[in-house]
Amino acid sequence: MSDSSESSVSVRLASASERRRLWLEQRLRERELTLTAAPLLAAEEEQVTGVEVREQVGETLAGKLEAARIELRLAEHAGHELPDAVLVADTLVEDPDDTHQSLGQPDGREQAATMLLRLSGRRHLVWSGTTLLTRDAADWVSQSWIESATVEVDELSAEVLVELLDSDSWKGKAGAYDLAGMMGAHARLISGDEVCVLGFALSAVEQLEAWLDSGGG
Repeated sequence: MSDSSESSVSVRLASASERRRLWLEQRLRERELTLTAAPLLAAEEEQVTGVEVREQVGETLAGKLEAARIELRLAEHAGHELPDAVLVADTLVEDPDDTHQSLGQPDGREQAATMLLRLSGRRHLVWSGTTLLTRDAADWVSQSWIESATVEVDELSAEVLVELLDSDSWKGKAGAYDLAGMMGAHARLISGDEVCVLGFALSAVEQLEAWLDSGGG
């Protein structure tokens, strides 16, 4: 994939996740484009509660979409160069016992330990929502997808739990684990797409690819 400023299409990943960025960069490596990654400037809103986790993801994603639209309008008014497409994503882990309880990114080691113990020896759903924003002649067009995957976690021994916590692999990860990292030795994908656990709805990425292939931008 080229990072040249001469690339005709620019794509922004509105996320601070290095894992998301690397995956998307690898996925799009054969296409001629400029990929940048930067989180939205707006502060993250408090997690939605009282509804099923799938709906929590949808509502959070809608809030991020609105924040992205505002940011793009402000950038345009300021005369800044705009991307041709923007990806906005959100991921939550569903509590194994409660479809209304989500496990987001832990605030610290103690909360990470609580989450990992909650998932130990269990199967759970991971929900990822992704919105694709693309520019047309008049405005930004948005499409959103929410998808799920099932992950099974081994019974975590005290030694494994300490290793996972000491590794800091839980930082910035919904549910306090990284399936593509150290947790991969203690958990497995049962159904769905692995990229859903990473943080994307695959359908959104496939739509981005189709848009690029059709000469998007």
